[in-house]
Amino acid sequence: MQPNLLNIHHGFNFRDLGGYTTTDGRRIRNHRLVRSGKLDQLSDRDVHFLSEYGVRHDVDFRSPDEQSQAPDRQLPAANYSSLPVFITDQTQVSKTWEEEQAEFSQDAQGGFKNMVQTYRNLVLQKPAQDAYQRFFRVLLSSNQEHATLFHCTAGKDRTGMGAVYLLSALGVDSQTIRADYLAANQFIQTPLNDIMQETRDHGGNANLLQSIHDLWTVHGEFLDSALATIKADYGGMDTYLHDVIGLSKTDRDDLQRLYLEEAG
Repeated sequence: MQPNLLNIHHGFNFRDLGGYTTTDGRRIRNHRLVRSGKLDQLSDRDVHFLSEYGVRHDVDFRSPDEQSQAPDRQLPAANYSSLPVFITDQTQVSKTWEEEQAEFSQDAQGGFKNMVQTYRNLVLQKPAQDAYQRFFRVLLSSNQEHATLFHCTAGKDRTGMGAVYLLSALGVDSQTIRADYLAANQFIQTPLNDIMQETRDHGGNANLLQSIHDLWTVHGEFLDSALATIKADYGGMDTYLHDVIGLSKTDRDDLQRLYLEEAG
């Protein structure tokens, strides 16, 4: 199925995970799980839209610096949870142009290689593990009437892995999970075009342009880096969700009860 893009005017990559089917034939409920990019640019109209949509939990995976530099617009009646996946932004999407120039102008593959390592870190580093553990505690504390929105800056890497873990826990098949992950590229074209033009305007060379493009998009190889790390170090996703994320069988049953429609 096509991703369910929300009608947000001053933000990007806002998607409802509702409608995806599980391997046992159930469907994720609508108006329950929303993944997105940053919330600092939302208009009053967008804030009203998300409130009417039922968002009552706002989970922010950004680093403390990102949060202070571009605070979320407050959503009425929504509880805000700061759950930094990294202490600093390892995805690099919040770097200044000068920082990007210094780091990536000498190597066209610099951005790509950075992201491959970042996805290993998303699996292995303790702050990331702790953030995703707490994310699932938020999900398990929700009731069946409200939506949880989870986001980072671009809504593709830290948010993308949050969605991978969540969809896996709900029993969605791996092909659908991959398609949802890669779909981010459809919905980040406006900020991508802006940052690419800004890089050109500053005189960025071809190496830097390629790195910036890789930093601002998703590739199957990035997800594969995370999944290969999970398999090599933990034996597979189910073990990782149990042993590292802390989801018991009861937790997964509760998640499925909260977020899936009944079969048939």
